[in-house]
Amino acid sequence: MSKRREVKERLATLDEINSIMKTMKNLALLEIRKLEMFLDTQRRVTASIEMTARDFLYFYPQIPAQPGHQQLLIIIGSERGFCGDYNESLVAFLNSQQLQRETLLVVVGRKLESKLLENFHIAAFIESHSVAEEVPITLQRLIEVLNRMQQAAPTKIGQISVLYYDDESEKIRLRQLLPLSLPEPELTYSHPPLLHLEPTQFLTKLTDQYLYVLLHEVFYSSFMRENHKRLAHMDSAIQHLEKDTAKLRMRANRLRQEEIINEIEIILLSTEVLSANDKSFHS
Repeated sequence: MSKRREVKERLATLDEINSIMKTMKNLALLEIRKLEMFLDTQRRVTASIEMTARDFLYFYPQIPAQPGHQQLLIIIGSERGFCGDYNESLVAFLNSQQLQRETLLVVVGRKLESKLLENFHIAAFIESHSVAEEVPITLQRLIEVLNRMQQAAPTKIGQISVLYYDDESEKIRLRQLLPLSLPEPELTYSHPPLLHLEPTQFLTKLTDQYLYVLLHEVFYSSFMRENHKRLAHMDSAIQHLEKDTAKLRMRANRLRQEEIINEIEIILLSTEVLSANDKSFHS
């Protein structure tokens, strides 16, 4: 096989890889467009519930969780790869934290799972989502796991936190979900809210609703950052690939020129031999 043919086959392979990468880049862009709509709505809903919770807690302070209760940390990674250092950064952040020995970890995403297999805190691994429409399915899996853990744990889970990439700040964030941890209200209220339930019942229902809404926001935000990372990773890879392709095309052109020159030299040599033979014949 000639060198030029080898280069042509290599070029065909690179063109195919380039096409696949551009498709993955376009899919990441599509997910980002969808998530922009989801996140905007979700953040408004979360803010509304938080305002209601602050109003309620101002007049009915929440009883703090008893010390010694089991702590749970949910870590949201990626299900797919090609998103740069997304999962590695989460692992590095986790390793920088001083986890209590009794803290349990729930890991979301297969790519993150593969990097935490030997962590003794791990209580469960959960398959994650590949598109925005699958986020509710992931949340359902998470809720089922949390319910099983709550029933099986020797001590009740008193605190739940989440470690994830926050797209708004573009940084990794450790956020407490339960018990409710909200800043003090900026305004003071002169009258308590009118309730149709007992305060404890209202707090329980409000907490469930808040947790459900907040988890949606967290997962959408995390998936948004994952796709931004994937988009940047694909852009960098495509640029690198196009540089390699350009170099290979130049090499293919040089090899073709060398082949043409060799062919011309062979033709000239053949012409000289024929001319010499013709002179010998006539002499």
